Amino acid sequence: MELQRVKIRSFRNIESEEVSFAPGVNLLYGKNAEGKTNLLEAVYYFSRGKSFRGATDRELCSFGKGGFEISAEFFGGGRKQSLLYRTEGREKVRLRNGAPVDRAADMLGHFRAVLFHPEHLSLVKGSPEGRREFLNVAIAGNDPSYISLYATYAKILEERNSLLKLAQKGGPFIEDEFYVWSERLAEAAARIVRHRYDYVARLAPAAAAILASLSEGREQLSLSYHSEAEDISVPLLSEFYANLFKSDVKRELAAGFTVHGPHHDDLSIRIGEHAAREFASQGQQRSITLSLKLGEGEVSREVTGEYPVFLFDDVMSELDPARRRFLLSSLAGRQILVTACDGRDFTPAAAHLIHTVGGHYEALAE
Repeated sequence: MELQRVKIRSFRNIESEEVSFAPGVNLLYGKNAEGKTNLLEAVYYFSRGKSFRGATDRELCSFGKGGFEISAEFFGGGRKQSLLYRTEGREKVRLRNGAPVDRAADMLGHFRAVLFHPEHLSLVKGSPEGRREFLNVAIAGNDPSYISLYATYAKILEERNSLLKLAQKGGPFIEDEFYVWSERLAEAAARIVRHRYDYVARLAPAAAAILASLSEGREQLSLSYHSEAEDISVPLLSEFYANLFKSDVKRELAAGFTVHGPHHDDLSIRIGEHAAREFASQGQQRSITLSLKLGEGEVSREVTGEYPVFLFDDVMSELDPARRRFLLSSLAGRQILVTACDGRDFTPAAAHLIHTVGGHYEALAE
């Protein structure tokens, strides 16, 4: 997959810009707060359908503007494609290859990107929530239907928790309604867990091979999905969850929320015989995270038949020279958009240089 051109209007500090990209490494460089990350945010919007910084569409609009427009031209799936998003007040316009698209979900899965930014460096020692989010985003990048599945699970969970919270506060416990929501939650939970187990089974060997190469064989990485459903070969996994959701109702009534389910699961990361969360050094954490993100790209290629576009936001300064060299050599032949404050670590022969100043992007002559 190759991003060829984006056009942006009234997005963050970008007034009106058209930016072209080259195959291989594209370096966006300039001082802080000039718009490097804003451009990556716009590009990633085509992959995920929303900001990776948690901003709403309204917050993405330039100051004083009522909307924004972003469009992309890219080569993927063996052909040239295009996507366009335009917002103006409450009106939203979506075009895929020039044709109107009603549902946001139908815009996803056409342009694929892997994002690596400084917050990802906390994946190893951070909360299980961060690792679940990593899995959710990675899975959805290859299978957009997972977004709808997880949204359904979250909605059912919210309804079930509302009933538990009502009873905890002294209200009536509506048992029949509660068990209807529990059955529906069990069905969605089973599907989510199967998706996650399958994804980790693909990711584990890819990430392990990358870390072995990065460490010259000194470190062995193992990944596993930690879930209450230890055996997903059970034909009716939904029955397992239905029974699980019935097993602790008294405890849940006291707590006021659902105490079981995939929203409590975790990605287990080990270096050799040791849990990386407890024993990994700072350098090992960076190497593991790098391996996970590069592995995400390998799984995307395995599933879709082509590599995604790699977006690296301000992570070069977080990596030592050896890891930077490994990153760039590992991504040879793939398209990368990387941001940095200083372009001196790159040369025109190694990268397409784009100087960024005040939301304006100027390609340097090669």
